[in-house]
Amino acid sequence: MDSGNATLTLIAPGIAWQPLTGDWRSVADLPLLILVGVTGVGKSTTLALLEAADPPVRQLPDRRSLADQLITKVQIDAGEPVRAVTDRAERFDYTRRYREQNPGGLAQALSQLWIDPAHWPQPLCFDGLRGVDEVSYAAAHLPRARFAVLDAPDVVRVERLLGRGDGFDRLSSVAAAGNGDALPGLDVPGADALFTPEEQMRLSSLVTDGTVSASDLRAKVAIVVAERQNYDPAAAIAALQRLAPARTVVVDTTRNSPADGVRLIRGKT
Repeated sequence: MDSGNATLTLIAPGIAWQPLTGDWRSVADLPLLILVGVTGVGKSTTLALLEAADPPVRQLPDRRSLADQLITKVQIDAGEPVRAVTDRAERFDYTRRYREQNPGGLAQALSQLWIDPAHWPQPLCFDGLRGVDEVSYAAAHLPRARFAVLDAPDVVRVERLLGRGDGFDRLSSVAAAGNGDALPGLDVPGADALFTPEEQMRLSSLVTDGTVSASDLRAKVAIVVAERQNYDPAAAIAALQRLAPARTVVVDTTRNSPADGVRLIRGKT
């Protein structure tokens, strides 16, 4: 990433946008495991098991950390004040703006990283990529990378977001309740396009039985809707199966336990 700003050179100890010594290696030359999947498919659980395996997988700075760097770059390039962006919808907008100039998105940024092998011994993992543009770029520009795609239906993803209690899972503005005909907690623009009537009833029952609040459900539904407006998981899977079939494994996390998923991934890598 040619940021022109020294504060963006070093990502973390042993990781930078340019080689700092002659021993540093480009990520593009490394046999990297890349997790692929949208929010709530089980990446964090899977990664924790991979890190506890023998040999342990070492996680590079994740998507969220890399996106922070890219958001800063977009702000600098646009002459905006540099500030932290925590709202999920606003972060989607900033990464969209980055993709307008860098079609490979996060994958393009990932491919430009350099690693100190003394600080980051193999095996390495990156969490994670999503969407057709990112995985297509990675398949072409990271020839030694292998892809572990984690997948789950949107309704399951909402349920998992409701249960995980991550402070990052928030939107500053969510459609307010007020439609007397709407199911409790699902009056979010775009929800009808993602969830069947049965799935909507399934989620709304969490409000009517007191498991969650309507506002919390709306917030999590809105996150999934906003993310799906930017990334199509099925299209990303199809792209990888076409472009890098021998390097790709797809794990349905509703049909496979986390341990089974890790076994599938390690069998492929």
